[in-house]
Amino acid sequence: MKADVTTLAAAKAGTVDLAEAIFGLKPRPDLIQRMVRYQLAKRRAGTHHAQDRSEVNVTGKKMYKQKGTGGARHGDKSVPQWRGGGKAFGPKPRDHAFELPKKVRALALRHALSAKQAAGELVVLDKAESKEGKTQALRDQFAKLEWTNVLIIDGAELQTDFVRAARNLPNIDVLPVQGINVYDILRRRKLVLTKAAIAALEERFADAVNNHAAEGSKS
Repeated sequence: MKADVTTLAAAKAGTVDLAEAIFGLKPRPDLIQRMVRYQLAKRRAGTHHAQDRSEVNVTGKKMYKQKGTGGARHGDKSVPQWRGGGKAFGPKPRDHAFELPKKVRALALRHALSAKQAAGELVVLDKAESKEGKTQALRDQFAKLEWTNVLIIDGAELQTDFVRAARNLPNIDVLPVQGINVYDILRRRKLVLTKAAIAALEERFADAVNNHAAEGSKS
């Protein structure tokens, strides 16, 4: 499929071919949701901790004698029933991450890219470069392009001046192509890919592109 290429000056810079195997799939929300859950679970610190009865700092002395008080029988004050006692079955530090096959993760990324293309929220940029390296100049360019909430993916190396100019702009994220992920793609309204990023993605998913082309020739 063809896609128009734009520049930061809001001028046309030709067209580019987008691989059907990467940008032309029918999006599967269930697959994308699995990947988002996987990413968010891996981000959890898992440092939550509640003291149990062996950890609370209270006396271990028996509260009162066993019989003759007219009340229930109790031991020390570390039990959960009493204020200041340990929590029963409270949270302990643990890893919340779970396994997701590598092929499923790769497929989810392609479906997320296809979802952005299908929704008309994918923009192809010629180059992500800033001459001045100034935030105000980049803000004016983004305003002309109507970019208020975007994720910009460039090639393997980002231009330092562009990153410096963009980092002070709210709701603007800039990542190298190796950092592209499903959660950040969905978090922003528009996805902006440079031509270098598209070339890197096609190289990364070369097997999927070749398989898709082979299936198309058979049909």
